[in-house]
Amino acid sequence: MSEPLLVLDDVRAFYGNVPALFGVSFDVAEGEVVALLGANGAGKSTTLRAISGVITATGRITFAGRRIDGRTPDDVARLGIAHVPEGRGLFRSLSVRENLRTGSFVLPRGSESAEDTERVFELFPVLRARASQQAGTLSGA
Repeated sequence: MSEPLLVLDDVRAFYGNVPALFGVSFDVAEGEVVALLGANGAGKSTTLRAISGVITATGRITFAGRRIDGRTPDDVARLGIAHVPEGRGLFRSLSVRENLRTGSFVLPRGSESAEDTERVFELFPVLRARASQQAGTLSGA
């Protein structure tokens, strides 16, 4: 059996002095789909922030066999883990297409291609219709 793609082992996190995660452990195999479920305040977002390096956590987090705990968010993103927070976290001064392209900035130069954008438009057709629209507006005004 192969090594899991993502492993959290006894991960704990705090916001200041307030404990937010209490020894979270799980693993995810390549190709597996996993959902974090729980009530508000249960630690779902905090777990994702710990994985992506947005908050400091203790314990062990590995991705594709490499330790990622203690790395910066941009280092984690370069390894292929993206954290997309809920809500309307957009760059309002950019178009919808430009907002989509921001995710490619951590890729090696020249990696982002028209094919990548086309794939996103196939998955989310409404984005194609709004590609030139300023992000965060309903009418494009």
